[in-house]
Amino acid sequence: MTEPRVAEQTVGELAHELGITVRTLHHWDEIGLASPSGRSAAGYRLYTGADADRVRRVVAYRETGLGLDAIRAVLNDEGAEIVATLREQRAQLAQRIEELLQLDDRLAAMAEAHERGIPLAPAEQRAIIGDDWDPDAAQSAQERWGGTLQWAQFAERAATRSRAEWQELSAAMSRLQLDLGNALARGVQPGDDEADALVDRHRETFSNFFPLTREMQVCLGRMFEQDAGFAAHYDGFGEGLSHWFRRIIDASARKHGIDPDTATWR
Repeated sequence: MTEPRVAEQTVGELAHELGITVRTLHHWDEIGLASPSGRSAAGYRLYTGADADRVRRVVAYRETGLGLDAIRAVLNDEGAEIVATLREQRAQLAQRIEELLQLDDRLAAMAEAHERGIPLAPAEQRAIIGDDWDPDAAQSAQERWGGTLQWAQFAERAATRSRAEWQELSAAMSRLQLDLGNALARGVQPGDDEADALVDRHRETFSNFFPLTREMQVCLGRMFEQDAGFAAHYDGFGEGLSHWFRRIIDASARKHGIDPDTATWR
């Protein structure tokens, strides 16, 4: 009794079955990697069962990341250490999987940062920033500026910032605010070198959140004075600090050719 003959397949049929292109099969044929050995009555080339099995193995090995030359060596057993080759490829895949898992963690943190602003638990936020910190402030900021480029930049940086980096940044902001209050108390005037240095320091420190131009800093200065919440915060470091802070920002901007009255968020 003879075994049933395995149906031969055309290039198009095999390509459709395996989810690859006819062009790919033609290329593998041209380089001698996997070729059809059968013929139809009309003279068309056909893939026999053995031919198709070889193509399936090529597809399987290619999905592991092996190059065509390595696949040829494995299939033809041309002195190739097949087990060693496959183990090496498996190790590379394991490393890639680990990289993808780490990427997934970063993407999850970025998504959380976009939603919450600061990817730290409320208790951690207070421990790092201070007992007077309101964790809901991040949510309010997200609702206010969530659609802006700067919020996206803030969120992406926040997602990758460690707890220690948050502590360092919070400490830098606190030192700056204390130094602003001290300068106001000592009578430092807008346009003085010390005032300009504080403005530059504010812009550099704030740029840890997102790139801050001088014009954008002018807009922030307005908000610090006009927004009741921000004004109360800065005035807590010195009576009238929010107004004085805006004045020293404006004075510094003028030295760089920026009219504070017409400055826009750009």
